[in-house]
Amino acid sequence: MISIIMPVYNEGEKIYSNVVKVMSILLDHEIEHQFLLVNDGSSDNSWQELQRLYNNYNNISIIELSRNFGKEAALCAALENVSGDACVIIDSDLQHPPELIPKMIRLWSEEGFDVVEGVKESRGKESLLGKIAALTFYKLFYKTSGINLNSASDFKLLDRKVIDAWKSMNESITFFRGMSAWVGYKRIQIPFEVQERTYGASKWSFSSLTKLAVQSITSYTSAPLYMVAWLGVIMLFIDFILFIQTLFMKFAGKALTGFTTVIILILGIGSCIMISLGIIGIYISKIYDEVKRRPRFLISSKKGKGFLDD
Repeated sequence: MISIIMPVYNEGEKIYSNVVKVMSILLDHEIEHQFLLVNDGSSDNSWQELQRLYNNYNNISIIELSRNFGKEAALCAALENVSGDACVIIDSDLQHPPELIPKMIRLWSEEGFDVVEGVKESRGKESLLGKIAALTFYKLFYKTSGINLNSASDFKLLDRKVIDAWKSMNESITFFRGMSAWVGYKRIQIPFEVQERTYGASKWSFSSLTKLAVQSITSYTSAPLYMVAWLGVIMLFIDFILFIQTLFMKFAGKALTGFTTVIILILGIGSCIMISLGIIGIYISKIYDEVKRRPRFLISSKKGKGFLDD
């Protein structure tokens, strides 16, 4: 049994037809399947459309979160409740091509891969700034954590044992792509072209993507904390050079009055201190969030038979 997971946020206009499209592809290939759809606190008619799907098809299960917790939390809710032998995570706007799902299932069932992950051949009609920001993030993430997520996406097939391994990680702040890469297992990548949106706009703003990037990097590495120490070493080295220069100018009788050097030093040291405190503060806030042990999400309602505890 293959479970198709879709997080849904304000996709009421097309979610019904998109689910039916995926279902028809799976039926054409005679793939036994079920759907698990998670409504992440949508403010439109998404929940009503999910209920209509549930009422019209007997292989659809739906979950409604108590509010908008974000895509990561919606994925957590799905993975913690999914009951299939494997699951496929796909965006509900179908920018991930559902035509690749049969190939992903074949690689899993016939060739024994535990993880089949879709990687983007290109980033579609994304702005130049967005592409540069994404490339910078992936390079930083790889350099600091050792996990290569270049061109990665949430479009994946996960075997049951991979799902169980993912569920054993109990951190409150999650990053699905990083966590699914960290667990390892036998994996293969298949390229895909990001499909154009036929309606609406992306739900991700630049600020939300920046927040996700900071959370992702600080969740997987303590390298930024080491940067604080290196900043101190670099500033000490600069201070030593300026100290030698100052003594030389003094004994050579070439010392000039003025505060330029002092101002530069104060501004440089002050900036390093503020950056250091900011980095330390981020890690302290993450520790604060973790020790509270609040749930990643709260479920308001769920309907269907495709849940793990059924």
